Amino acid sequence: MMECEKAASAHTSSETPTTYTTELVIGRAVRKLDRNLLPLMTIFFFLSFLDRTNIGNARVAGLQHDLGLTEKQYQVSLTTLFIPYLLSEVPSTLLLKVIGPRRLFPFLLSLWGLITCLQGFVTGFKGLLAVRFFLGVVEGPVAPGIFLYLSGFYTRSGLGLRNATILTATSLTGAFSGFLSAAISFMDGLGGKRGWSWIFIIEGLLTFVVGILSFFLVTPTLARAKFLTAEEKEAIAIRLQTDRPIILNGSRFTYKDIKCAILSPHVAMATIIPFFNSSTLYGLSTFIPSIVNSLGFSPVKSQLLAAGPFVCAFFVALLSSYISDKFNCRLIPIALNGILAAIGFTIYLCSNREYILYASLYPTLSGVASISPLSITWASNNSEPHYRRATAIGLIKIPYPPSLKKIISAITVTVIAIINALFLSRRNREKQDPLKRQQILAPYRESNAVGLKDDNLECELELEEELSVEANTRAWLELGDRHPDFKYTL
Repeated sequence: MMECEKAASAHTSSETPTTYTTELVIGRAVRKLDRNLLPLMTIFFFLSFLDRTNIGNARVAGLQHDLGLTEKQYQVSLTTLFIPYLLSEVPSTLLLKVIGPRRLFPFLLSLWGLITCLQGFVTGFKGLLAVRFFLGVVEGPVAPGIFLYLSGFYTRSGLGLRNATILTATSLTGAFSGFLSAAISFMDGLGGKRGWSWIFIIEGLLTFVVGILSFFLVTPTLARAKFLTAEEKEAIAIRLQTDRPIILNGSRFTYKDIKCAILSPHVAMATIIPFFNSSTLYGLSTFIPSIVNSLGFSPVKSQLLAAGPFVCAFFVALLSSYISDKFNCRLIPIALNGILAAIGFTIYLCSNREYILYASLYPTLSGVASISPLSITWASNNSEPHYRRATAIGLIKIPYPPSLKKIISAITVTVIAIINALFLSRRNREKQDPLKRQQILAPYRESNAVGLKDDNLECELELEEELSVEANTRAWLELGDRHPDFKYTL
């Protein structure tokens, strides 16, 4: 995605930086990337999730009663947001490279901050429905855009923990929103507005201010990262090229890449996982204040108690992603967290004691919140070139689920993760077959190439020699993750 070729124009070989000095430069550069990119992207995602789910806190503060909403109308107002949200995800990821993150992200933040404020002035069901619809239009591009943006700065094995850092903002959002909403509730009646109105107004204004400031803070590309020296840019660019040779060659938009992403089995399975999991995560994040309130606690105490499961989920998600990156494995952490979530849901359904019900929210939310960054990273790891990866990330859907399907969803996530890993493992083995390698790369051989020999090893060596730099570049651009040298992450 990034215009890395500018940063590495003087050094585009496949050389792997191995010297001690180079490793020090890379380590210093990665730490600078972490300090300058992750906090801002985390804030963006934090505000996105906050403004999307604060309606749950507003409900506890009296929104549903004051607007005279039936239970069905309240559910419809939640679901309405996701119709435009889903439809805007793929187009936005495809446009990110064209518009540029420095313009797109700040514009979206500023606009949805204003729309969030408008929720504090609605007086009925129709008004709430309209505002939620437009909030979905503007917020849809943010999450997939952030993950696509980061994939242009980090290697595949380093994305898991970074994505987790961003996505654990959802856990902190629940905790922060609970404390903030409890405090804002005391503003009830100020200026003739109810407490739930002030929740929307104050949190929306916070987003708007951050959006305006971010016009000056977003780093558009690696080549334009002012906080990196020329030496650090070159070291990172070479590191990215070693991890994904195609990233420095650039890529032009083609409908073929979109088609390949949609039809790739591993993309489909990687999409199904967040289809079930993210919907459950959103449901929990929105309804945990209501769930705690239904256990008999007061509205203010419910807001405070709702923060506990989110804080726990924050640490579990970071630990899971750290282990996943360390061993370069996505399957096992996803499967274990799916089981953890299923256990939590089972405890909730099998008990009627309020404190056990409350305690069950800890493993439930921890498991669900930990799966999200891993599944998104998995889809990003195994899709190339840029527009194929953009489509795959954009397909990560977050629909609103049926309320009684949570255990099935958690188990399904585990099963699909295992199936996807088995499929990818088979594809990796197929790529190691010399004959298969010949078949894949044959169209890119030089026209004057001699005939292939019968011996598999000789065929592989001869084919490697026949591919010129130009032909190899074309092979990477057109084949992407189907290139025999691209190894899928399990």
